[in-house]
Amino acid sequence: MSVRLESPSSSAPVGMSTRASSRWAALAGVVSMAAFLASAEVVALVTGAGGSPLFGVGSAVVDLAPRGAKDLMVSLFGTGDKIALFVLMGVVVVLVTAAAGVGELRRPPVGKIVFGLGGVLALVAVLTRADSRSVDGAPSAVGTVVALLVLTSLTRKLSRWRATTTTGWAAATEPSPPLQGTPVERRSFLLVAGLVGGLSVVLGTAARAFNATRANVAELRRGLTLPAPAEPAEAVPAGASLDVDGITPYVTANDDFYRIDTALQVPSIDPADWSLRIHGLVDQEVLLTWDDLLALPMVEHHATLSCVSNEVGGTLIGTALWLGHPIRTLLARAGVQPGADMVLSRSIDGFTAGTPLDVLVDEGTQALVAVGMNGEPLPQEHGFPARLVVPGLFGYVSATKWVTELEVTRFADAEGYWTPRGWDALGPVKLESRIDVPLDGATVDAGTVAVAGVAWEPHTGVSKVEVQVDDGGWAEAELAESVSADTWVQWVYRWEATSGRHSLRVRATGADGVVQSERELPPAPNGAEGWDQHGVDVR
Repeated sequence: MSVRLESPSSSAPVGMSTRASSRWAALAGVVSMAAFLASAEVVALVTGAGGSPLFGVGSAVVDLAPRGAKDLMVSLFGTGDKIALFVLMGVVVVLVTAAAGVGELRRPPVGKIVFGLGGVLALVAVLTRADSRSVDGAPSAVGTVVALLVLTSLTRKLSRWRATTTTGWAAATEPSPPLQGTPVERRSFLLVAGLVGGLSVVLGTAARAFNATRANVAELRRGLTLPAPAEPAEAVPAGASLDVDGITPYVTANDDFYRIDTALQVPSIDPADWSLRIHGLVDQEVLLTWDDLLALPMVEHHATLSCVSNEVGGTLIGTALWLGHPIRTLLARAGVQPGADMVLSRSIDGFTAGTPLDVLVDEGTQALVAVGMNGEPLPQEHGFPARLVVPGLFGYVSATKWVTELEVTRFADAEGYWTPRGWDALGPVKLESRIDVPLDGATVDAGTVAVAGVAWEPHTGVSKVEVQVDDGGWAEAELAESVSADTWVQWVYRWEATSGRHSLRVRATGADGVVQSERELPPAPNGAEGWDQHGVDVR
């Protein structure tokens, strides 16, 4: 009997195909990525939650993304834009690390290079955050080392597994020798991959949850008692709320208030550690602690805030009762120097907004460093412990949450976060109106139908709202009362609806006599324009 030795076939191995080995290698890459994230979060338990590479990289993506990408995310997902971003990031990371695992098996050290570069990028992203410390780089560094060790171990085990299933022997007169080592190597790879992956999920999730709530903000908020206002707000008149099903409430509940900001991880700030620094072109720098701020006279004021990304008819707008101290008195205390025309406010997460100085010092504008919202301390996602509220300006130039600095400066010398990204530097809110009911595409019964909604131009006010049915004339709607010009106003038009398909449009007139523009403009660069329009079927 003769036996012939042949060279191994790399293209079609016996037992484990190239496709199968690639799938296991991809799993090795994904498990290594999970080990990176988990170990980084565990280290962040010691060094501080600010070192989390997950949010460091996410924040860098937000900062570096082109304006069009950010506008698209907000328009598609609204207040869910951050969740959508994390999902997208997760998909990309899984694909990249899976490819790195395959690369490490086929062409080492390709996978190690990919993970090494990823670790460096994570390190840079974390250390370039506005509130970063040198120790914040430790989680990314440790995570990278752990990921490389896991990737190396799993790839070696997979290579041995593949080698034992590829005999390279072909007998002329009898079958190949049995694959004695296959079960051992297979079990070794699967055991390590399963253990590392499972522990990474459990430890990483637990550490992330702890890091996210380290300051226990909920407990701190519950223990706070805000001071009574020295200037209470006027009571909301009974006539401010119309008896129309489906119309937007005059005051927006905290849980329903829109949230658009750049913070992927909501800052957890202990008021005892918070301070507000006023500096720049001032006669003397002012530093306020939380106790200092609460000791100042507080003002209550109803104000409507809106996001510049709000589309015509959109919901990125809300009205609340705010409690805070006037910004103008803080600036007077610091002594604003001649030539200044802007205040650059900074959030603890690095966000900045450039607000016109003349608006903040105007005696007729209740621009506040706010600490309360609708009778309770600010919710964490809306700026706890302190934020800015400036009636009449879009939030991107005024409504800085988690505020820690007010720098008096000039528009010629500084820019807010969104201005270099193509948005208008001044950001005045435009005159707008919205149909709440009937909904677009709704079917209603013939007869009297309440067409109702809200209209707003904070700090100017609304004097009239009109409704157009199909191409007919404009009919004036009934306006509800309001506390002041700084809030929106409800309106209703009693329409005698007839059978068929109809189009409803709305437009408002400001207290200054200016009629809402018909031209259709997108939100960028200074707010959307156009008349809200709903199609309705009448049966």
